[in-house]
Amino acid sequence: MEMTMTTGEEQLRKAKSAKLILLFAMVSMTMMFAGLTSAFVVSKSRADWLKNFELPTAFYYSTAVIIGCSVTFYLAKKAIQKDNRSATTALLLGTLALGILFVVLQFVGFGQIVESGYYFTGEGSSITTTFLYVVTVTHLLHLAGGLISLLIIIYNHFKQKYNSTQTLGIELGAMYWHFLDLLWVYLFLFLYFFK
Repeated sequence: MEMTMTTGEEQLRKAKSAKLILLFAMVSMTMMFAGLTSAFVVSKSRADWLKNFELPTAFYYSTAVIIGCSVTFYLAKKAIQKDNRSATTALLLGTLALGILFVVLQFVGFGQIVESGYYFTGEGSSITTTFLYVVTVTHLLHLAGGLISLLIIIYNHFKQKYNSTQTLGIELGAMYWHFLDLLWVYLFLFLYFFK
């Protein structure tokens, strides 16, 4: 006797598989950042560690912006679940704009650090600023992946591939974006308290 899956069962199985793969990727990324922050803690005992280093103000603003990204992505997911295409469009584009603003603010923050006389590499650099640079740029690289996936989601949304019964792409994008959000908040708090 042969068993055949219905379309709904097949979609559910595909969704579970995709979410599991994304979860494994996020666990892997978490382990990488745990290693980076552990190295940061160990290096803090070095004699050349900057004790009075302050995070740039742009990093405070970027933290608020990335939290805003999670909110707009969440609302976009809720809007498509109600087949509200116009709200979904506005919220996805808002998420993209906030994501780009986050990246811009990160670079503004790098500029503020350099203006304060701290450099990331070379003769004027310190281990403190080099670690800060490595951690934030690594997060930005992961965020670039999030922005690319968001562009694909927006493209698919304009192609009308999402509706109240087909939300997998938006759900996966939102999961990853929330992960990036939590990761940045963790990194920001870590960098703020472990100077």
